[in-house]
Amino acid sequence: MRIVELTESTRKNVLNDLLKRSPNNYTEYEDKVAGILANVKENGDEALFAYTLQYDKFQLTPENIRVTEEEIREAYAQMEPELVEVMKRSAANIRAFHEKQLRNSWFDTREDGSILGMKITPIGRVGVYVPGGKAAYPSSVLMNVIPARVAGVPDILMTTPPGADGKVNPGTLVAADIAGVDAIYKAGGAQAIAAMAYGTQSIPKVDKITGPGNIYVALAKKAVYGYVSIDSIAGPSEILVLADETANPRYVAADLLSQAEHDELASAILITTSRELADQVSRQVDDFVARLSRREIMEKSLDNYGYILLAENMEDAIEAANDIASEHLEILTRNPFETMTRIKNAGAIFLGEYSSEPLGDYYAGPNHILPTNGTARFFSPVNVDDFQKKTSIISYSQKALQAVHQDIEKFAESEGLTAHANSIRVRFEE
Repeated sequence: MRIVELTESTRKNVLNDLLKRSPNNYTEYEDKVAGILANVKENGDEALFAYTLQYDKFQLTPENIRVTEEEIREAYAQMEPELVEVMKRSAANIRAFHEKQLRNSWFDTREDGSILGMKITPIGRVGVYVPGGKAAYPSSVLMNVIPARVAGVPDILMTTPPGADGKVNPGTLVAADIAGVDAIYKAGGAQAIAAMAYGTQSIPKVDKITGPGNIYVALAKKAVYGYVSIDSIAGPSEILVLADETANPRYVAADLLSQAEHDELASAILITTSRELADQVSRQVDDFVARLSRREIMEKSLDNYGYILLAENMEDAIEAANDIASEHLEILTRNPFETMTRIKNAGAIFLGEYSSEPLGDYYAGPNHILPTNGTARFFSPVNVDDFQKKTSIISYSQKALQAVHQDIEKFAESEGLTAHANSIRVRFEE
């Protein structure tokens, strides 16, 4: 891996490189995505089935678009029983973590007779998109569906592309069953996003769409935002390791590659105050890449977006980490908890040498659907709040309103909204 001194100039260069991977920069695909969305919106199943035949080489019909109970049973039969049990234990951890996020409606009653509050209600129907083929990740099914189920969403559907034989990845089906999906439809790409956003004869319209996908899926989600809610526009995966001289170089190298293997656009960055650690990590990375299965992908990822940044001190290192606002941030310092208190921007933080990033991906319980491309500066991981909506409650007695009505009238009149003022004033006419 390249080792560069961390300066103001190199920090800006790294940030610019990382931002090039944002879905917002792939505008050349927007017209094609817009055409797909418009066609499905107007023609429903007819367009959806035609796109599935064109891109997935499978002829959908109203009879075969929905995954059957028999297909789910077949999926279980194809899975190793031990892996199914692992997925169930992972689901239990995810459920337990997200149950702690639940909030209840609340009301505040005052002596003057006024009542203020917040009514919390689950979203009515959520659609989860799940990629197919080599990008099928059952762990993401659990991470999308379980928080929605914990939030109380009554209807959760899922779309995922079929293979040319009409089959769906068995791991995806088993994970969906464990998580509690209500219906699974064989549809992928921008056309599946359109189907969930607008509704077709076979797929009902949803209120919110979550889940990762390729650039077409990302741009489709961006385009339908407003017709429905979405979780976020996901970019390529990222890891940043913040380390001092106490870190184990073999662990650091292994963790960097855990994200570099995702795809050629993934980024893997080490920021360290130790030149010796930097050199050792670089050598360990080369050794691992030569032996691991996704060598070509990792090499391209590291060539394009892999860095070892050598900082003069930990203050500079932490400042750079906050600027980058990585999806995953591992802290491998002498006192990781103390370092963590100075971190402002990160999707998920992993503390200590036994808290490797894949622990969060698969098992610990916190959600692995995280903000990317620096959006951790203002976005949060997927959580229960994403699947609930809040409604304000306001109730004033005559006594409570009488004490403040002149203030409200004055405020309204200052904005030129005399009907607003009148709405209050008529209640206190002689």
